[in-house]
Amino acid sequence: MIRTVAVPRTVRIGVAALGVAGAFALAGCTAADAGRGGIDTDSDTGPSAASDAGATGSSGDGSYTDGTYTAEGSYATPESVETIIVTVTLEGDEITDVEVTGDPQKSESAQYQGQFIGGVADEVVGQDIDEIAVSRVAGSSLTSGGFNQAIEAIKSEAAA
Repeated sequence: MIRTVAVPRTVRIGVAALGVAGAFALAGCTAADAGRGGIDTDSDTGPSAASDAGATGSSGDGSYTDGTYTAEGSYATPESVETIIVTVTLEGDEITDVEVTGDPQKSESAQYQGQFIGGVADEVVGQDIDEIAVSRVAGSSLTSGGFNQAIEAIKSEAAA
């Protein structure tokens, strides 16, 4: 004889929500995405972050002041909140140099930040800063959120 046990509705809803949250958290971390890179110019990069950016240089031809700017961006992983430091050099609204420094809290974050740092220059150098919205670089998609947040802060700081 099979006995059926009634599971309370609140438990069923909680389990379903946990499953959906887990799927979203892991969606950008699949091995199938490794090696893919690109710039997603259609995505919303979200609100600007506070910046400790500073500029050096002269006024450019566009809507941003030429110079070197630094800002911090953060993003959430399933295990932690991670932070990266982004430094870009602007000339005529174009990114001519980029440097990203990671501070991984978890070993998996170190791997993904390393992949991102190794590939981001190929994606953004030579691009207009207003057209930058990185979605995934070298298989790392979560780090892109922190990068985009830092770029928004840099744009606010560099606005002429």
